[in-house]
Amino acid sequence: MPSNRTASYHWKPYNVGRWVIWGGFALVLIVAPRLFSSGLSLTLLSQMGYMIIICLSYNLLLGQGGMLSFGHAVYTGLGAFFAVHAMNLAAKGSLPIPLPFIPLVGGLAGLGVAAILGYPSTKKAGTPFAMITLGVGELVAAMSLMFPEFFGGEGGVSTNRVYDARLFGWGFGPALQVYYLIAFYCFVCTAAMYAFTRTPLGRMLNAVRDNPERVEFVGYDTQRIRYLAFMISGFFAGIGGAFVAINFEIVTSETVSAIRSGGYLLFTFLGGATFFFGPIVGAVLLVLSSVLLSEITPAWQIYLGFIFLFMVMYAPGGVASLIMMNLRVAAFGKLGRLWTAYLALGGTGAVLLAALACVVEIIYHLQLDSSGESGVRFFGTVLDVTRADTWVGVGLVALTAFGLFELSRRRYLHEWGEAQAEIEKEIKRREALL
Repeated sequence: MPSNRTASYHWKPYNVGRWVIWGGFALVLIVAPRLFSSGLSLTLLSQMGYMIIICLSYNLLLGQGGMLSFGHAVYTGLGAFFAVHAMNLAAKGSLPIPLPFIPLVGGLAGLGVAAILGYPSTKKAGTPFAMITLGVGELVAAMSLMFPEFFGGEGGVSTNRVYDARLFGWGFGPALQVYYLIAFYCFVCTAAMYAFTRTPLGRMLNAVRDNPERVEFVGYDTQRIRYLAFMISGFFAGIGGAFVAINFEIVTSETVSAIRSGGYLLFTFLGGATFFFGPIVGAVLLVLSSVLLSEITPAWQIYLGFIFLFMVMYAPGGVASLIMMNLRVAAFGKLGRLWTAYLALGGTGAVLLAALACVVEIIYHLQLDSSGESGVRFFGTVLDVTRADTWVGVGLVALTAFGLFELSRRRYLHEWGEAQAEIEKEIKRREALL
């Protein structure tokens, strides 16, 4: 008998917040070169664009899958080398491919290499996986100097991104055109990687990260899940590497070095590997620190080490974790009571940072500066490193700032704990009302 029940359809409402976030992200990518139009700014923005792709691809392993890799530069670097060779072939007329499709060549190269090297790598998890990737990274770095026909030796492989294969009249000679090409791929790749995290495979990858034994109990092959994620990560890493070749028009053996892999790991962690937008923050920090900070001081890598130690000790979740924790506090109306603690913490921290920076600059000047001068310029003041009162003054400021910072930190932790307790109490009250 036919049923008398009428079918009803319910439309799922749009996630307005998600549309606002992605629309804002696209708007930032479009407007950024209009606000910062100098040559240096365009260079920085272009580097940020493809570094976002690379760091997000690395986070598919580290943050989403719990796979600590020390050889991610292999896939970005080989993607760059295949891209630069494809550009040279296109310039000769042997490969009729426009420049906007060159990143896909790098992506396919990264995918192919990840398919070959990822299968034995993902046989293991945890520390063995990390050691395998470290060995693979060193192997490829050594090969880059052993096979100059492909890697170009120490001089690398150069190219010219301006060749006859034009698309829509763009020759991609101006830096602005290159930026918009990078921005387009940055948005598409970011959206694609976010979509991957919402798929059943992405969810199972999270499960493999959290509890691989239970995943095996329900009938899934954990190695296969890691392997598929590894290949997807290699594809996006190759796209990011191809933009290195397009932007700089030269690729050297440094692109596959362990230093590059360490940089991707460091800044993905600093940005926040547990949140999707964390690597985006890390990519921005990577470019700013490696370009702007290196222009300010030759000891910039020492500062990076201090920042990394500070984040590991006080904020292991990265910058993204700090942002999300404070947004949670703000959502419950508790952020206003913490502003004095933040003010004290920020003020004493700034003084402590300045004192430590002064110590670093003095020691660096004494040990590594070959100019032979006794004075070092710091914030517009020349400090004589040969005088005892300079050392005593800097030491007293550093010790005093550290003591005040520690007192401010303890006071902040006390107020933060009280705010968290009130939030938990409010959450339980709301649950009881449901």
